[in-house]
Amino acid sequence: MNQVSAPADRSVSEIRKEVRAFVSREMSREQAREWDATESSPNQIVPRLAQLGLTGLTVPREYGGTGRNIPGALAVIEELSKRSLAAAVPYLMCACYAGVNILECGNEEQKGYFLPKVPRGEVLFSFGLTEPESGSDLAGISTVARRNGERIVVSGRKQFINGPNMANYIYTLVRSGSPDQRYKNLSLLLIPTDEKGVRIERVQSIGMRGGAALCNVIFDEVQLSARNIVGGEQMWDKGWQMLVGPGLDIEKLEVAAMALGIAEAALEDAWSYSEQRVQFGRSISAFQSTRHLLVDVRTRIFACRLMLECAAELAQNRQPCGVESSMAKLFICEEAKSAVLQCQSVLGAYGCIAGSDMERYVRDIQILPLVGGSSAIQRNNIAKQLRLRQ
Repeated sequence: MNQVSAPADRSVSEIRKEVRAFVSREMSREQAREWDATESSPNQIVPRLAQLGLTGLTVPREYGGTGRNIPGALAVIEELSKRSLAAAVPYLMCACYAGVNILECGNEEQKGYFLPKVPRGEVLFSFGLTEPESGSDLAGISTVARRNGERIVVSGRKQFINGPNMANYIYTLVRSGSPDQRYKNLSLLLIPTDEKGVRIERVQSIGMRGGAALCNVIFDEVQLSARNIVGGEQMWDKGWQMLVGPGLDIEKLEVAAMALGIAEAALEDAWSYSEQRVQFGRSISAFQSTRHLLVDVRTRIFACRLMLECAAELAQNRQPCGVESSMAKLFICEEAKSAVLQCQSVLGAYGCIAGSDMERYVRDIQILPLVGGSSAIQRNNIAKQLRLRQ
């Protein structure tokens, strides 16, 4: 059992400082390149972060956490992402996928069982939502859960799922009722990854490489008990209302935090390179085109940070933030993608070398506008929630 020793009331700046020190001490650039090349993650990364009290930032004190601190958890994700998503993704699989979703949607039995494990870094969840024929249209999923006496039998396939090879459970959306009852025929199940009938297949991806691999998951007549229904028996066929709740808003902010971290890392590298690279007798940072590019990128990153902090504060205070979280996810991921590509141009050919940090930033950032709801879906969500006339 991991012993957690951390002050309960740390500010976001204190949390950020602590994570930066951890990254500097235990996550070198060379290691980050190795994790990317070998599709691995830092050894025991989640338990080590748990010992610093960081996985408990999404868990109330009565369950052993340091108190629900959404801005703090997002700061951890951002700082880890600056060095490597191979560390950030396992962290959010524990603190956010498990901690946030069980706190928001679990029944008392599930909270009592799972939430104390989160601060200790002992449980990781993976999201099982996307399917081959249902990406953005989650209400159209075909993975089926049927009742067979006291048992629930699950059959179907999930696609492009991050981290089930590392996870203990897959937080799975299933169709539990009639196919024509969209939104009223969905349930959420906790499916153990070692359950008989669960098969996990790794998928090669251009980015987000690490121990938490991109995978397809096949459920072949997987048998579960009613205790695996998220929220308990009373939430059977009510999965949609849990899916679109606070957990989804926070997930969008998690992705935005990863994108912001990558953009900041790319800017730091481009800024430093521009001051060291000499052409025509002076540093390229002296040329107006380079100066303007870097300052524009820094300005846009500052705007991204303000947007993320605003949405995170709303989520922390449990205020409605569906629009703001979608705006943050949309704006930050798209701006971060543009920023990274511009920073790559500062390095010229050096930014295109396979295995370099900048090349990894470029590969990783390409994926994030698609994760957690694509940019097009975020625009649709914003227009719908603001009741823009059709």
